[in-house]
Amino acid sequence: MKKINVLFFILITIISTSVSAQTKVGDVTLPDNVKFNGEDLAINGAGTREKFIFDIYVGALYLKKKSSSASTIAKTDETMAIKLHIVSGMMSRSKMANALRDGFKKSTNGKTEKLNSRIEKFIGFIKEEIEVDQIYDIVYEKGKGSVIYKDGKERGHVEGLDFKEALFNIWLGTKPADKDLKIKMLGN
Repeated sequence: MKKINVLFFILITIISTSVSAQTKVGDVTLPDNVKFNGEDLAINGAGTREKFIFDIYVGALYLKKKSSSASTIAKTDETMAIKLHIVSGMMSRSKMANALRDGFKKSTNGKTEKLNSRIEKFIGFIKEEIEVDQIYDIVYEKGKGSVIYKDGKERGHVEGLDFKEALFNIWLGTKPADKDLKIKMLGN
């Protein structure tokens, strides 16, 4: 009987640990911790990107240390990530490309001249059509640049802290893609 109680306690501990190591947003379960560039990152906040009345994707921000300062996060030269879990068939490759171009214009107040070739290079890494349940990780890896992963596989990267700042400001800037998602990513 004592062995059964010990096994039961171990099982409950394992279950509660794995349950607490995740964040649920709608029907999407996100990991509370991820690792990129050999660095552990923790979820800072997560929410849903909505367009009109439709949920498009669940987005999460991962940082080394929690922060609610959008401008500091965007400017910081350290590894961090934004995870996009696609939840709608309305998101396509061309819509994502257009949303990124529009986002860069908004995040730079229309001053994309120095970034244009890198913006197109970054968008070019999204080659296949986007489908429901695909996961895109947009990661700034210190010493490397802004990397895009699709379902855990690296698709390419673009160098420059200036590019990273503009990229992260698509979600965290003064004209974000979705104001409510920004607030949630910042842990508010």
